[in-house]
Amino acid sequence: MITSLHPDRRAMLAQLVRFGVTGAFVTALGIGVYVLVVRLLDWHPQVGNVLAYVTAMATGYLMHSKWSFRDHGGERTHATKGKFLLVSLISYALNAFWVWLFFTRLQMGDLAPIVPMLFVTPLVTFVLNRQWVFR
Repeated sequence: MITSLHPDRRAMLAQLVRFGVTGAFVTALGIGVYVLVVRLLDWHPQVGNVLAYVTAMATGYLMHSKWSFRDHGGERTHATKGKFLLVSLISYALNAFWVWLFFTRLQMGDLAPIVPMLFVTPLVTFVLNRQWVFR
């Protein structure tokens, strides 16, 4: 069935799979940092979110540029890095929103933001990375 797809569709599917693997690793790493900071260090969830963001952003750029989108787009330039940083800031803002909404506003607990961090934010970042950063 995959072989019957148009080559562009197959390439996008391969990118999506690589992005999913990389994203799962980077997301797990970020959530691990978040939980470590919030639960073990007992710091505010937004501090955990900032530290998780920095860790995930650095790891994510390396993995996405070298593997996830390796056959997509041209040379990696300073513009690519700037765009990736902007998408990462959007990702951070989304996760900060989830922390504010579920922890601060709805008072659902410090682990409640993890669900949209796992499912909504990665979808948004895939679309932005594929369509804009690594074109």
